[in-house]
This record gives sequence, structure tokens and C-alpha cells, in this order.
Amino acid sequence: MSVRIRMKKMGRTHRPFFRICVMDARSPRDGKTIEDVGSYDPMVRDKSQRVSMKLDRIDYWLSVGALPTEKVEVLIRKFREGKWGVAKEPPPMIAPKMPEPKAEAPAEAEAEKADSAE
Repeated sequence: MSVRIRMKKMGRTHRPFFRICVMDARSPRDGKTIEDVGSYDPMVRDKSQRVSMKLDRIDYWLSVGALPTEKVEVLIRKFREGKWGVAKEPPPMIAPKMPEPKAEAPAEAEAEKADSAE
């Protein structure tokens, strides 16, 4: 049996969440897992908090011949080294200014009504 360490997609539309799992290579992406060894949430703003892993279990599976996928291999390396980089700040939310409606002065409104009544 060929064993892989790969990600299993969870979450909902436009809000992905991944579990890092040990799986048989022949099983489908979201199929049955042998063991869950971590999680990856790409929507978390703080890059250092996006990944959580059980490194002792990952080391065990790597020692018995499990192969990580490319993305999982990068996540494992970054998790061990602690090199995440800095998250960019989102652009400021600037709403366009709407012109204020012109309010007529009460004196002018009364003068117009008086002129039209004559």
C-alpha cells in the first residue's frame, strides 16, 4: 500500500479549510483517512497561525515511507523553520463620498409659496 501525506478539503464555498491527513494514495481527495496529523486554514490573516501539525506523528509516517505532496512538504518545512513572512495589510475600505442633498432655507421656501399664491 502506498501512503501519502496530503490535504483533505473541508469548509464551504469561498471559505476553504484543509486537514493534513495520512491517506492511501488510491483513495479520493476527500475519502477515508488513516490519521489526521494537522490542519491548514488559508483564510487566517496571521500567517504563523495558519498551520497546526503533530510533528511527532508526521516524523513517524515519514520514517515508515509515507510521501508528502508538494504543498504539504512546503508546509512541513515552513512549520519546522518558523519562516512565514509577513502578511500584507488589506487595502483601506474607502467609501465614495455622496453629495449631500441641497436643503432649501425655510425663509426662501415661504417666499416662493407666497409668490406663487398671488
